[in-house]
Amino acid sequence: MQYTHFTVAYWCVLIAALLPIACAGLAKSGRFNVPRREGGYDNVNPREWLARQTDWRARANAAQANSFEALPFFIGAVIIAHQLGAHQARLDILAFLFIVLRMLYIMMYVAGMGTARSVVWSLALASNIAILLIGYR
Repeated sequence: MQYTHFTVAYWCVLIAALLPIACAGLAKSGRFNVPRREGGYDNVNPREWLARQTDWRARANAAQANSFEALPFFIGAVIIAHQLGAHQARLDILAFLFIVLRMLYIMMYVAGMGTARSVVWSLALASNIAILLIGYR
């Protein structure tokens, strides 16, 4: 019986799936023990509460939404690359690069570094396209 294992690229899919959750946690951080009437986190109406946030909390919430938006393409690209028999080490490196770039993107988004964030977003998109095409022969 042959056992399969998770590749680095598959582990990167898991990390990518957790990034939006981390962004949401960041947006809510420090507000859990504050009463709702004083602007604390509202778990009854969490989306409305997040929509009222400003500055870095609002940007962390926007980074959450963008992380969810980037996720399907990344998952699909990794799966397709595996199915096409892409060179595993190259695929793993590109998937890891995508994760690093997405983490930088989130940090830049929260910090309000718009131009640099857009450059990093473009690099992450390019790495995702490379993942998709790496198995093409």
